[in-house]
Amino acid sequence: MKKSLGPRTLAFTTPVWCIGTYDANDKPNVMTVAWGGICCSVPPCVNFSLRKATYTYECVLRHNAFTVNIPSARYVKEADFFGIASGKNTDKFKVARLTPVLSTLVHAPMVDEFPMVLECKLVFHHELGLHTIFVGEVLDVKCDESVLNKSGLPDIEKVQPLVFSPDVRCYHSVGSLVGRAFEIGRTLR
Repeated sequence: MKKSLGPRTLAFTTPVWCIGTYDANDKPNVMTVAWGGICCSVPPCVNFSLRKATYTYECVLRHNAFTVNIPSARYVKEADFFGIASGKNTDKFKVARLTPVLSTLVHAPMVDEFPMVLECKLVFHHELGLHTIFVGEVLDVKCDESVLNKSGLPDIEKVQPLVFSPDVRCYHSVGSLVGRAFEIGRTLR
């Protein structure tokens, strides 16, 4: 029998994304979010949610642009820091000793050391209770060549993205392959 836990933010898994923006003075800023995901395939779009009180909230709206930087497990400490410090008072890139690089398609910084980044233009935002959901169209995905597979696509085991376990507040890395999508289920036909 399943035990009721009530309405909570328990949905496995949530990606750990670092949202890159510029502030009003073009100072690079980055904030870690875990409320996000893919929300459309054509055009390719992603979404994430922020509280109005965050510094990143205004930065996204100011430039209608952001990057989604995907940290590898190697950068768990830096990713966590990006979520607990405010860009209003702190140069997060400097403290974390990471490099902001201007995105080529949108006015937002990328984290050079992270293996994967999505360049996005803001297409929609909507207040939804405590959070505002932001939807961005993915204009380009950039990856370090070292994390690409033979087909030229990102290999999840090479990227080693982080996932967040809500409520228990833990980071995890992605495990090994357990089956091929749209194939393994055919054995039940």
